[in-house]
Amino acid sequence: MGAPNDPESTDDEAAPSQKEPLLPPPAIGVPVVTPPPSLDYVPWSTDLFDCFSDPNLCCITFFCPCVTFGKISEIVDRGNSCCVLNGAIYFLIAWLTGYARCFSFFNRLKMRRQYKIRGDVIEDFILHCFCEPCALTQEYRELQNRGFYPSLGWAKSVERQNREAAMAPMRPMAPVVEDSMKR
Repeated sequence: MGAPNDPESTDDEAAPSQKEPLLPPPAIGVPVVTPPPSLDYVPWSTDLFDCFSDPNLCCITFFCPCVTFGKISEIVDRGNSCCVLNGAIYFLIAWLTGYARCFSFFNRLKMRRQYKIRGDVIEDFILHCFCEPCALTQEYRELQNRGFYPSLGWAKSVERQNREAAMAPMRPMAPVVEDSMKR
């Protein structure tokens, strides 16, 4: 047996790391591929232009969007903010700057993320810039379809949801049949 550094050595036992093929080093600057976002996002429950399905809400939102915005924002904020305060802030921003639509746009983004509703930032911004009443009524209807009552506020809406859930008839269980029953 030859010395370990002897080039004429006929030692068949090489170190395991020498027998394994070497992988090329990772390329520098190659972007890491991230998995696609979760596909559990859902569409809006109503169309944007279904705003005329509730004429009262449509008129209130068209003539005084701060009222509808306040109701929506209280539910989206889960009662951490007040309907009246949010509506007043909306009104003041609209009166002083004319950019209250930006305020409601951010609320729509929050709502979409919270309820995992499909859409994108650019679309939401365009909707609130050019069709504010339709966007607000769509958000209001979405909350209604999810079981909230924006006109009641957060606390009463949750209380009513809990009461309805408690009163919901329980589904009867299927009878248990045993196979080993013999006479």
